[in-house]
Parts: sequence; C-alpha cells; structure tokens
Amino acid sequence: MLEPFHAPASPQKNRPMVAPDPDPHPATAEDPPAGPSLLLIEDDDLLARSLGEQLAGAGGFAQVVRAADGAEGLARAAERAFDVILLDVGLPDQDGRQVCQALRAAGVGCPILMLTAADSDDDTITGLAAGANDYVTKPFRLNVLLARIEAHRRQHRGSDDALFSIGPYRFHPATKMLHDPARGRKIRLTEKECGILKYLYRAAPETVPREVLLGEVWGYNAGVTTHTLETHVYRLRRKIEPDTKTATLLLTEPGGYRLGV
Repeated sequence: MLEPFHAPASPQKNRPMVAPDPDPHPATAEDPPAGPSLLLIEDDDLLARSLGEQLAGAGGFAQVVRAADGAEGLARAAERAFDVILLDVGLPDQDGRQVCQALRAAGVGCPILMLTAADSDDDTITGLAAGANDYVTKPFRLNVLLARIEAHRRQHRGSDDALFSIGPYRFHPATKMLHDPARGRKIRLTEKECGILKYLYRAAPETVPREVLLGEVWGYNAGVTTHTLETHVYRLRRKIEPDTKTATLLLTEPGGYRLGV
C-alpha cells in the first residue's frame, strides 16, 4: 500500500523555472491513452515527479502529462482533452488563476483543481471565481487530494453540459457533437448515438449488457430489439472509429459493449 503523500509548500518567490520532463509516450490522435488522463501544470520539478507517480499509481490515471509553466499548460490543453487538470497558482510565467480563466475561455470543461501555498479566504475566492472547481492548499495528503479529484469527476460525468475525453475526441453531450482537435474534425451524433456513448462512458471500463443499454437509451418499448441497438452501434462505429475494420473505441464484449477510453 502506498504511503500518504505530503506535498511540500513551495516558496512563492525566486522559484526556478524547470524544463518539463520528456513524455516517453506522448498522446497523439493515432495513439490515444486507454484510460483517464490528467494534466499537471506545476513548475516544481520534485513535486511534479512525485505527484505524477502517485497519480498514475494510486490515482488510477492512465496518463499524467506535465507542463512546467502556464504557456505550456495552455498548449497541452489545446492539443487534446483531459479528464482532470491540476494547476499550480504560483507559476513562473503567469498567475495560475489567469491560466484557469484562459482554459475556461478556450472551452475546457473538465474539473480544474488549483494547488497553492496560500490559504487565505481571498485567495480561495479569487481562484474559484477564475473558474476552478476546487482549491487545494499545500501541504496536502494524497488520499484527500484523490478523494476530491474523484468527487469532481463523478459530478462532471453526471452533467450533460460536461466535456468528455473519448480517444482523440472531445464529446459534448449537450450539443450531440464529437470534436477531434488534432484534425479539426467535427462529428454530429443522433440522439440515440449520443445516448449510447454517454451511458458507456459513465459505465467505463465496465461492459454494459445489451438489454441494459437498450433500457437506458430507448426506455421501455416492446417493439425495440437488440438488433436495433446493433444497427445503431454499427453506424456509430463507422462515424468514430479510425479504422472501421478494427474497433478500438466502441468494443463488443460477450453480452454487451464497452468503451475503450
């Protein structure tokens, strides 16, 4: 069992700018992460390394992408969608709250948790007003941070106005739209296709039985059979799979379907 991680309170003055660690498995549209992803915008090299390892282990994130300053963080967020963003307030190039405002203005809808060494009420209010979902004061315990991250993820998954990451796509259920930022491509979904994706995303990585998916998306309708569901899944695959001959996003499992996010 991992020991609780205590993040040190980083000094706010004369903090050296640290070059970002190279990502050995960079995310691309051709090679999306198979699981939840997190963007960590933090210039403290020691904290970023330690926290990144803990988030990938105990936190269950398939990919933790690190950015060392605000400009790089904004660039990373523009490349692809993340499930969660951890954002330090005291960045070397700009205030983290300005970065948070810029992320929200750019349409980033995932939970953003700000990390700070300042714990005054004014700091917290300013951060929340900038668009942050939560404000976490250093030093913090890892299990508390993970619990707060998961709470915000649950709330986010339950919102139709949320923006979800599915492979290379940003999925916005409210507009029934998938957006592939790397290719500048938008895919419009039907109401049923949107319902299928939304329910599979919320159930991921579990397999959803066909009968359950039928009931959730179509409701009670004696005239609807599993063949109807299979037809919609086939059409949805043709829209979203990079290679329609080999499914990597919408997977068929014994008795049902699951999302390979």
